[in-house]
Amino acid sequence: MKIASIYEPIEQDLTVVEENLKKFTTANLPWMEEPLEHVLDSGGKRIRPALTLLAGKFHNYNLEQLIPIATAIELFHTATLIHDDAVDGSSMRRGKPTVNSRWGDGIAVLLGDYLFSNSAYIFYVVGNLRVMKLFSQTLITISGGQLRQLFSAYDWRQSRQEYYEQIGSKTASLFSASTETGAVLSEAPEEAVEALQTYGHDLGMAFQIVDDILDFIGDEVEMGKPVGSDLLEGTLTLPAILLMENYPQDNPVRELFQKRGDREQVQRIIDMVRNSPIVDECYRIAADFSSQACRAMEGLPDNACRRSLIDLAHYLIERRK
Repeated sequence: MKIASIYEPIEQDLTVVEENLKKFTTANLPWMEEPLEHVLDSGGKRIRPALTLLAGKFHNYNLEQLIPIATAIELFHTATLIHDDAVDGSSMRRGKPTVNSRWGDGIAVLLGDYLFSNSAYIFYVVGNLRVMKLFSQTLITISGGQLRQLFSAYDWRQSRQEYYEQIGSKTASLFSASTETGAVLSEAPEEAVEALQTYGHDLGMAFQIVDDILDFIGDEVEMGKPVGSDLLEGTLTLPAILLMENYPQDNPVRELFQKRGDREQVQRIIDMVRNSPIVDECYRIAADFSSQACRAMEGLPDNACRRSLIDLAHYLIERRK
């Protein structure tokens, strides 16, 4: 299954979103054109704006509001990536140098702020108070999640539940904001808004778990970043948590986090995970979240957009990058 076929019901409208994003690379700020083009023409799947458009197509499909907000959602997402890379000291994303590695942390922070501000302005112009509040709440949640991740770096004593709360506050919160915003702007009844918000949250949980699996088993060329990056940065993810649960007496993650950045120890952990049932168990957990996402939409009309959202849930489980 290809992402283009999943996006077919919103193909033309997503093209307009892409055109809107390109306009930001030719703003009246010539010194910013290169870094803006670098981050906005990055080959991403545009999952979050697609979710907004698909969620908005169940009821009143108001493109005058949905397309600007879908654009703002992607600007918001891009800003979080830029800031995350600067905070983590990451050097590669999607096969390209990060903003911080190419232009420095200062440019990365300010560029992220610039995109956040433009996103907020679009939400303001659309003028829906509920989605404006949702924008603010999501930014608070994601920022809090990033701070929590920083304060818990190299702490091997985190539980599985704490991990779920962590990815819920970062990845899943923006997925759910994307679908909830689309539903609200389409004037959907409250039951439909809640259903699509739940779908977005559970889809985001599944997406992040698969992302964390790929950090152990993925191909560096396909992913565009080194395998084991999370471990080197002191971030505890589901595969590492399950490894510790399976080997409580011989805890290689604790040893790694105490040494902070031992590449040989990282490779040992990766090998242990790959040569165990842990990967299959993580995929099973991700699939459970994906199934929950699909079940949340059972009361919605059975149309092309609902089928696309279901296909997207399956696609994100099967992806390799």
